Amino acid sequence: MSDEKIKDVILETDADAIRLGRTLLRVSRYGALATVDPEDGAPFATRVATATDLDGAPLILVSGLSAHTRGLEADPRCSLLIGEPGKGDPLAHPRLTVKATAQRLERDSDAHALAKRRYLARHPKAKLYVDFPDFAIYRLEPETALLNGGFARAYRLTRSDLLSDSPALTGLAAAEAGAIAHMNSDHADAVENYARHFARAQAGKWQLTGIDPDGVDLALGDDTRRVFFAEPLSDAAQMRPALVEMAREARAALAA
Repeated sequence: MSDEKIKDVILETDADAIRLGRTLLRVSRYGALATVDPEDGAPFATRVATATDLDGAPLILVSGLSAHTRGLEADPRCSLLIGEPGKGDPLAHPRLTVKATAQRLERDSDAHALAKRRYLARHPKAKLYVDFPDFAIYRLEPETALLNGGFARAYRLTRSDLLSDSPALTGLAAAEAGAIAHMNSDHADAVENYARHFARAQAGKWQLTGIDPDGVDLALGDDTRRVFFAEPLSDAAQMRPALVEMAREARAALAA
């Protein structure tokens, strides 16, 4: 088969592909992590629980006793496959394969504190072992990715396609935790309305688990949803007005 025919399989990356790739990163709770086995240099794949850093980079919490952690320590190159199959043909559902370099976050760093908080918001049961001395949080720095959006829908995505570089990141790192606690405690009805209206989800006690420059993450048990802001935030001060406007729009739509 000629190189030209192979290239034809990959579609031109557009805004819809970028949004789908970012959505898969944000909503996924588990993925298949492939590392290089230091004993023989062969690929080694295993399942890991995932969350995302504020900019969208995948986060994993792993034990130093596991084979994939030893692999990452020997060679930080890795690949992460995310995207859960649904009803019908599992190959008809979107999935994203990310080539990345793993970076271990030091426990006393601000980056670790932020990553830990966001990881536990997605996986609260991990509180039982996150501080064990043999566990570590790794940030997977994306390099390139292949998005398969379904039959005949393949796209190449770059790091900039997947991650946010908004100037709001610094301010949100400080404001996110308080905003989430406030919304979940005092405005649970608005959070539920976000899920019902914007994510077309069932009614229930939905919780905000993340707020970033592009949107918000919601969870109800194992069900996770992604809602994007009408416009990405360029300043953390825009977060509150954006949440208020979303609440107003959702309330009005559901009432109608």
